[in-house]
Amino acid sequence: MGTGKKRIGILTAGGDCPGINAAIRGVGKTAIVKYGMEVVGIANGFSGLMNMEATPMEEKALSGIITVGGTILGTSRFKPFKVEEGESENKPQIIKENYDKLGLDALVCIGGNGTQKTANLLAQEGLNIVGIPKTIDNDVYGTDVTFGFDSAVNIATEAIDRLHTTANSHKRVMVIELMGHNAGWIALHSGIAAGGDVILLPELEFDLDNVCNCLMERSNVGKPYSIVAVAEGIDKPKKKSAASYIGKKIQKMTGLETRETILGYIQRGGTPSPQDRILATRYGAHAAELIHHGQYGTMVSLKNDVITSVPLEEVGGKLRLVNPDHYLIDQGKSMGVCFG
Repeated sequence: MGTGKKRIGILTAGGDCPGINAAIRGVGKTAIVKYGMEVVGIANGFSGLMNMEATPMEEKALSGIITVGGTILGTSRFKPFKVEEGESENKPQIIKENYDKLGLDALVCIGGNGTQKTANLLAQEGLNIVGIPKTIDNDVYGTDVTFGFDSAVNIATEAIDRLHTTANSHKRVMVIELMGHNAGWIALHSGIAAGGDVILLPELEFDLDNVCNCLMERSNVGKPYSIVAVAEGIDKPKKKSAASYIGKKIQKMTGLETRETILGYIQRGGTPSPQDRILATRYGAHAAELIHHGQYGTMVSLKNDVITSVPLEEVGGKLRLVNPDHYLIDQGKSMGVCFG
């Protein structure tokens, strides 16, 4: 490599989430200002590497983006190692060739579980990769927290806060469905923060009889309404949404008037919280440090509030789930929250 400037690529893949731009800025500014590196922005995830959609990024292109949600680079769920019908089988080979054509010394991959899995496979193909974990679901293995999560919890908590007033006015049970296919972190944190009465998570088995008994008991002691927070990935019939399934069952089994709300993509959009901006900036800056020191095949991570890194091969394909004896579940139970 000699003593020439390092040239690094940055891409964002998978679902969007608040804080990605802060991470891009953290990587880019540290790389340019501290280490004199050249930075190339790659559009639309791994498909941008396939199609050579790459633009050099000057420092001024990174100004003013820390406050913006989503990703200025664009994203896609394109998977280079998965062969879809009609697609070329040598996608990883094309990516490798384009990485070389662009003259990249390293590639920063910002994304969730799927992205880190792909990043690890590309590292095994010989590319110099550093991963940055992002997802509102908070389920990336190998780190205590991902950026995007705090913003999503803030939005979900505010939504539940607003449901309290309607539920109280109409003396209803309100069921709110929050994001989280495999991991119930958003439902757990926002449910506890906003005083949810029932919290249902994909990681915990639940019995609808227990849920309904809890709601009937509340009604019988004169509590006028109840809030039920459910993660989208709870055990339910295939075609139904979690909120609709739980809401209809509650109304049928208890006779209590029940309404459902699905918060959906609102949780993923908008301006990142200050905490997410700071975490994403710390992650981004550390990714540039790792590249400077040639520590590739790694993902930046937060352990006990210290920024460190873990080998990518330990991350890909694993999930960080809510442990059934998590302290928030214990605390909730001791205050009468029903987990089904």
